[in-house]
Amino acid sequence: MPTSPSSRIVLVTGPTKSGKSEWAETLAMQSGKSVIYIATAQTNADDPEWQQRISQHRDRRPADWLTVEAPENLIETITTAPSSCCLLVDSLGTWVANLLEQDSITWAATEQNLILSLERLDNKDVIVVAEEAAWGVVPAYASGRLFRDRLGQLVRRLGAVANSVYLIAGGHVLNLSLLGSPLPTPLNEKR
Repeated sequence: MPTSPSSRIVLVTGPTKSGKSEWAETLAMQSGKSVIYIATAQTNADDPEWQQRISQHRDRRPADWLTVEAPENLIETITTAPSSCCLLVDSLGTWVANLLEQDSITWAATEQNLILSLERLDNKDVIVVAEEAAWGVVPAYASGRLFRDRLGQLVRRLGAVANSVYLIAGGHVLNLSLLGSPLPTPLNEKR
């Protein structure tokens, strides 16, 4: 089911420190709607470098943006957000990492529920920031491979339903929706 004409899904993806979040924030400001920033990161007072990263994101946001922390309950947060707003989800990779303990059946249902919640938006824009975690070497440990595979599959599925997909790399923004062609949906994923 496609989103309503008054709703949009935007995917912003790229490697670490590429400017994904800044581009997503720019798009959110340009939406003309009130912005709800959905933070998927969990604070950790024992990790000052992580706290610094969170602070940098927080300090960059306009004061009138509402911030909602949703380290695990992203789907509920999206579906219960008010209409006529712009949701900025930062980031999908952190959310996947937070749910890595789910078994494969539970994860498949979670992934499907996220896609369905995005397809059923009610007059909302959703901008999702997602890392491209699989551009490097194959991790030598099982949890790293599981994370990389789950995030990669979810980004692919999200890209298939998004109205716009942007890749941030080398200090440039590339609109993949204009430059590329979507992959066909695999037969085992057809609805």
